[in-house]
Amino acid sequence: MTRGGHGHAHGHGLARVAVVVRAGAAPLWWLGVCAAGIGVLPPGLTGRRIGVLAGAALFVLATAAVAYGGRKRYITLAASASRAAKHDVLQDRAVTVRNWRRHHRWWLLLAFLTALATAFALPATGGLFLAGCGAGLWLKAAWLGRRELSDEALLWVRVDWLRGDAGSPAGKQVKAYRSTGIAAGDAAPGGARRKSPALV
Repeated sequence: MTRGGHGHAHGHGLARVAVVVRAGAAPLWWLGVCAAGIGVLPPGLTGRRIGVLAGAALFVLATAAVAYGGRKRYITLAASASRAAKHDVLQDRAVTVRNWRRHHRWWLLLAFLTALATAFALPATGGLFLAGCGAGLWLKAAWLGRRELSDEALLWVRVDWLRGDAGSPAGKQVKAYRSTGIAAGDAAPGGARRKSPALV
């Protein structure tokens, strides 16, 4: 999706910040739930009850740590965001999500296998930790969405700053955000799919 027809070669590809944050939420949640479900089968060294209780505590801690971690950096970048230029190219939500998951697929697989392996010591604990990380990302994306709504501006990050292992939209390689009006792009505030307007 492009803004303006000319000078596109001089523009930057922009990805929605909230979409990038949200991209890891579903895979981490479902891999975590799956790993916890399988991980509860072996009794482990500690027994299931201790494993599940430890996992529940880790779930809460991981959710809070991921949801609240790095907020100051997001706030700083959002406060200094400049308006996107007309030759900037707004990346579709599906492309942003697909790119993030493709770059992180081996990391996600390793996290899943690690969660399964830990089940032999602490049943379900690793899976619940992963699920907590996914829940935290959803909460962080929702928080970003509330900021976008209150500021009436969507936040974008340059795609070339997300390449390779640099998958964080608030990492060191990110120098600044761009902003657009609330209706730009195909993702709603917070990064969810934009609901189609109802036919009258």
